[in-house]
Amino acid sequence: MKRSIRISIMSVVTTCFLLGGIGVADANPSMLKGYSFAKPTFVHEHPFATAHIVLQVSQGDPARWGLALSNAQNLLNYFGQEEVQIVIVAFGPGEKMYLADSPVAEKIAALDAEGVEFDACDNTYKAMTKEMGHPPKLVKQAVIVPGGIVRIMQLEQHGFDYIKP
Repeated sequence: MKRSIRISIMSVVTTCFLLGGIGVADANPSMLKGYSFAKPTFVHEHPFATAHIVLQVSQGDPARWGLALSNAQNLLNYFGQEEVQIVIVAFGPGEKMYLADSPVAEKIAALDAEGVEFDACDNTYKAMTKEMGHPPKLVKQAVIVPGGIVRIMQLEQHGFDYIKP
């Protein structure tokens, strides 16, 4: 009887993971609860920023990830940390960039410390969870957003310049 209870509990937990109820993503900052397309929120506030940039990462190519991160670093170097707000949005194969064992994980941590935000598509996260059979472990800097494309649209409508390296 104990075994059947344990199996039932595991079934519920697995279902919650697959449906996004609980999981590793919940350990990451999330914008899922109370999300408003009309009012963007951010992990890093930049009240004095004069430039606002959203970078899209949608390819599973580590060279593209490096390019996007170099673009972010170059923008920080040019404008200065207080003068530019940068959000990197990853979805589809590009979300692999945010895996904890990603070859760019250390660079993500360094750029996060300089105020760059890293948004991860919840739709992609759920698809990765289903494909892998378990929730993938993301870098702690990844912020879960309802949809990568939705986030990009939101930021563009609020004055962000769009760049796809």
